[in-house]
Amino acid sequence: MTNNRGIISHGNNNHFSNIAIGANAQASAITSPPAADPAADPAAEADARWDLGIVTILSEELRSIIDELKLTLHKRPSGLYFYQGEHTVPGATLRVVATQTQSQGQRSTMAALENLRRHYNPRLWALVGVGGGIHDDYARIGNVIVSTDVVYYENRKINPRGDTRHRGEHRQAPAQVVHAVNAYFTAHGTPARINGQMTAHAGNEYEVYPGVIGSGEAVIADRASDIRTYLTTYHEKVLAVDMEAGGLSQYWQENSVHDTANPGWIVIRGVSDNADEEKGHSHHELAARNAAHVLSRLLPYLC
Repeated sequence: MTNNRGIISHGNNNHFSNIAIGANAQASAITSPPAADPAADPAAEADARWDLGIVTILSEELRSIIDELKLTLHKRPSGLYFYQGEHTVPGATLRVVATQTQSQGQRSTMAALENLRRHYNPRLWALVGVGGGIHDDYARIGNVIVSTDVVYYENRKINPRGDTRHRGEHRQAPAQVVHAVNAYFTAHGTPARINGQMTAHAGNEYEVYPGVIGSGEAVIADRASDIRTYLTTYHEKVLAVDMEAGGLSQYWQENSVHDTANPGWIVIRGVSDNADEEKGHSHHELAARNAAHVLSRLLPYLC
């Protein structure tokens, strides 16, 4: 009787599995773990980094982005809904993802940005939709404001006699985004003039201006509002107001301390009202369509 004390392998590419050596040895089958599915693994998908992450607030805004950039629905295993697609610009094909916040305001915007960062890690954030115009010469209904500057107006001090003093916070987008926006207006003029994007307005031109956005939690529907007065006094180029851009700029600033690359950001607002007593919803579709189209025209410069 011969006892085998070991195994000798001769040659190349030999493979042994379920092998046991020695007295009373037992063999156990070892199953390799399945390969990771990037579609189900947020970390793996984030490693790929998408080019553009878009945040919208209203359904009209999201629909306009979907139609303009030809995005399709994608539901995450967590239950979150995103809209994904590819958009071709001269010399590149961009990976684009869009989402809608759960509600208006700074906090919901910051939560949406975190979802985009965690699942897609985009190189650029864009806040796109409608806003209220507060400058009669530039921010007329249907016009679009492209902003790399945000003034957050919500901080304030209320004195015993009821005197309110606003304390603005001014933040600017990263230099490369500012340069890209400047290049767009150098090429197309200030204002840039574009044909309307809705059938009823296709024969009408709207104007696109660079400008500052005032942002806070208040819905402004009063031409005599102290917030309007404060913003136009604080900076003469505050052209429009919204409720979300302050959250975007704050989220970017607080994430700039991390080692990972921090995306750039931009705000694009179609003017849907004049932040006065006539404020309503009748021009949301027009303003949202125009804003989405301006985003698509800016992408060759931004990405």
